[in-house]
Amino acid sequence: MSSTGMIKFILRAGFLGKLINKASSGKFLIHKEDEKDYVIPEKYLLNQDEYESNDKEEEFIGTGSPNSTSTTTYDLDSKYIIVTWDGEDDPENPNNWPLPIRIYVSFITGVMSTFTYIASANYTPGMKQLQEEFKIDQTKATLPLSLFVIGYGIGPMIFSPLSEHKSIGRVKIFIVTLFIFAILQIPTALAKNITSLTILRFISGIFSSPSLAMGGGVFVDMYSLPYMPVGIALWGIGAYLGVSLGPVVGAALQVGTNDWRWSFWFLLIVSAALFVIYLTFIPETYHPMILNEKAERLRRLTGNPNIVVQQDIDSKNQTVSESIREILWRPIEIGIFEPVILLINIYISILYAIMYLWFEAFPYYYGEIRGFGTMTTGLTYLSIVTGTLIGVGIYIFVTFRQYTNPMLRDEPIYPEVFIPISIFGSILLPVGIFIFGWSATSTNHWFGSLIGGALYGASGLIMFQTLLNYIGMSFFRFVASAFASNAFMRSVVGGCFPLFGRAFFKNLSTKKFPVAWGSTILGVLTLLLISVPVLFYINGPKLRATSKYSGTGEKIVDEELESNSERNL
Repeated sequence: MSSTGMIKFILRAGFLGKLINKASSGKFLIHKEDEKDYVIPEKYLLNQDEYESNDKEEEFIGTGSPNSTSTTTYDLDSKYIIVTWDGEDDPENPNNWPLPIRIYVSFITGVMSTFTYIASANYTPGMKQLQEEFKIDQTKATLPLSLFVIGYGIGPMIFSPLSEHKSIGRVKIFIVTLFIFAILQIPTALAKNITSLTILRFISGIFSSPSLAMGGGVFVDMYSLPYMPVGIALWGIGAYLGVSLGPVVGAALQVGTNDWRWSFWFLLIVSAALFVIYLTFIPETYHPMILNEKAERLRRLTGNPNIVVQQDIDSKNQTVSESIREILWRPIEIGIFEPVILLINIYISILYAIMYLWFEAFPYYYGEIRGFGTMTTGLTYLSIVTGTLIGVGIYIFVTFRQYTNPMLRDEPIYPEVFIPISIFGSILLPVGIFIFGWSATSTNHWFGSLIGGALYGASGLIMFQTLLNYIGMSFFRFVASAFASNAFMRSVVGGCFPLFGRAFFKNLSTKKFPVAWGSTILGVLTLLLISVPVLFYINGPKLRATSKYSGTGEKIVDEELESNSERNL
């Protein structure tokens, strides 16, 4: 596909392009079904006799009578024609999109994840100014951060399962939530007291959230199984970098404007730009929705009302309220009753809490103890960014060797393939925390502590990504809901810890080692947590065998391995 063809494809497949196509009755930004020389596949063409035959089949098939209590079989689906891809090489299938388009969508999705995490903490460098204006202490000034984090944990529980509906998909949710988020930044920037600021931040957190769980689903939509973990890594980089870049961006805004409110004007500008991009230039990636739109066009062309997608068959006996209830209940059910997801969620929640607590050591040590300025303190978080980039290099190298290449060779692959590197990351994590804590003295050079921050960044990226891949491979068909349950638990738990982070380190500080003993406590906790990925490596298959939703990862791989391994990245 030429560069001009790719641009046309993006415009046609974008939300605005679809509206233009419908408004013009298929005259502008046309799909292949709208072209004059399009040949309708024979399977979608049924004559009236076949309709009547199928209707009769639906009435009753079996022994006895409809009123009898004997075992009866009803052929309810025989009249429906399920829309599928036009072969393995169908260009409408996101797995077959040109690589530049997939990279482009991946990049924007990663930017969305980065932006969400930047939005959570970018106001914190101006916290002292906020405290003085509202006459509050640091704990109350931290509430908008904590409530934002809790909010973006709640949001995916609603938006992620909705994105798995054939009529909604991913892009519509991004568009609606970005628009609302952008509007919310206006009253947030103009807030007159801490109460209104905190409430608005909580609501903003909810509407900033889709990328945190649904973003992973976008990568699963576009990349076939051999390359899916690498795709999810691109999403994870954006998320993990955002946590570290938030204070850096906030510090730059604070130094440049000397006004903490500009943090929210910045969020307004960026979210408005992202809204325009998603409205116009991002194609839908969710397979059932793309097929559902194709089914609509085929029904219009053929006049055949029985052209449907698989979700229509699966939910045809459900009312609208029942469908909504099932959709919204799914991430809760997966998060509570699936042992694999529950244990991973608890584990990652603890890691998340430790991360947010440990991050509070940075402004305390570099700002208060060593006397760094606002911008310089913010730049110390770049040590975590450096470690994250190193970690993703290690992760991609190992993943290609242990997962991608064996799958391309048609070798059997199981979700536990990701656990050994997770164990490595879990060992590296306490090492980074200990190095940071005991190098961050009041007398020695501060550079050694940044090495600990870099090791933490590398280990955190490796651990989060491998466990998310474990979830994604085990719960392939409901990955957005599985990620939503994880985002909810880790955000609600982790969001509470910044409230007492500074007090935690300050109360345990000594004159020479201001953050050593606090870091030691966190390091010991992470040492104990090494046992968790080891448990998954040993007992993972047994835990997954009890799952209702996973269908076991190896079964999915066996079903799709042959076709996926033949596709090019």
